[in-house]
Amino acid sequence: MRRQLWVRLFAVFVLATSNLLAVPARAQDQTADAFIKHLSSEMLNSIKTDPASRVGNVPAIIALVDAKLMPNVNFKRMTSSAAGPTWRQMTPEQQKRLQEEFKILLVRTYAGALSQIDDVTVAVKPLRAAPDDKELVVRTDVKGRGDPIQLDYRLEKTPGEGSSWKIYNLNIMGVWLVEAYRSQFAQEINAKGVDGLIAALADRNKSNAKKG
Repeated sequence: MRRQLWVRLFAVFVLATSNLLAVPARAQDQTADAFIKHLSSEMLNSIKTDPASRVGNVPAIIALVDAKLMPNVNFKRMTSSAAGPTWRQMTPEQQKRLQEEFKILLVRTYAGALSQIDDVTVAVKPLRAAPDDKELVVRTDVKGRGDPIQLDYRLEKTPGEGSSWKIYNLNIMGVWLVEAYRSQFAQEINAKGVDGLIAALADRNKSNAKKG
């Protein structure tokens, strides 16, 4: 039951961030909570208008993430944080391969959940932050059947002209996604090294692909 809940909530994460490119040109003027609120309102429209994603079509989900999600998430930071101190010891090729396999793992693991969340609404909680904060947490409640579920976002302010917000971690029911994978990655690296971790992720992705 808990696994199903994680699956459903990660799908909320994917859909809530899938419309980032549709944010108005002055998105950089938005507060972080307004930013997430906008994305959450767009989420349900995405479910209704993208039938392929809604039924968990893996190629459709990968295309969605590549086109809209990845440019607006600091995935390098997510992957390096999950890898821990070992990240700095990796070659550029190893870092690239780990990011690729980690991305596929997340997408394929939760792709099938997209058809299950059309009854979900997201309530953004009041934000406690200073105007000049560069990193902060936006907390939300996912409401559907049963009790509300905690779903929080760690955001960073991107520097330079046209700056906006980027997501670099996600908290589901009190568990941060990056930290959850960090312990798994550490065990694999300690046992088989970096290449062993990458190979293990690749094998898992191939297995998931066969399941559709």
